[in-house]
Amino acid sequence: MATVESPAKEMNPAMSTEAALAPVTKERPLRTDLETSIKKPYMARALVAPDKDHPDGTPGHMHHDMSVMQQHVSFFDQDGDGIIYPWETYAGLRQLGFNVIASFLLALFINMGMSYATLPGWLPNPLFPVYICNIHKAKHGSDSGTYDTEGRYSPANFENIFSKYAKTYPDKLTFKEVWAMTDANRLPFDFFGWLTTKVEWSVLYMLDEWHNRRPQMAQKNTRFLLTIGFRLNVMNKQV
Repeated sequence: MATVESPAKEMNPAMSTEAALAPVTKERPLRTDLETSIKKPYMARALVAPDKDHPDGTPGHMHHDMSVMQQHVSFFDQDGDGIIYPWETYAGLRQLGFNVIASFLLALFINMGMSYATLPGWLPNPLFPVYICNIHKAKHGSDSGTYDTEGRYSPANFENIFSKYAKTYPDKLTFKEVWAMTDANRLPFDFFGWLTTKVEWSVLYMLDEWHNRRPQMAQKNTRFLLTIGFRLNVMNKQV
């Protein structure tokens, strides 16, 4: 009597990350193995920013009970008072290696764009201060989703940046891939978000190139450290 073999068991559609009629879901795959290296990778973290190579966050980094987003911007708080003025942003950019003109223009762009959302009241401040305690309110659209609206960090969203867009190397982004990612994340009519995202990632890309001496690539480890601001503080100590 001939043996009839059952067809191969199909993947449970409830667990599928790709749809045949949506080719973009195959072009931009998600990481499905993160739980082997990060505990509950889908859970946003308030204090540390883990990735699959640093499951407990950056070794030696002190969070000081600040959210990950607050830690990200605290490098620019030169006097530690919890408020970042344009001249402090300028000083931080100069410490990172930007020239006078670039630092001046970026400081104006950053503080003018973020200040009002973080103010404790309704009246604008002509000095354009950014209040770190309210930095989550300055989260813009068309971003990678690495931060949530409360300033927490999402390990899964961070890792998916590389699974979706790192086509040349698994842990690095070329400038072309950075540009493709920021294009893909654009929301309709979010002109401020489009511009801000392009500027932010271009700045990070330049920092990667300068400080890693690896031109035309944005390394994952550096991107991880920059995400929480730890790399920025290390650079500050070395200047």
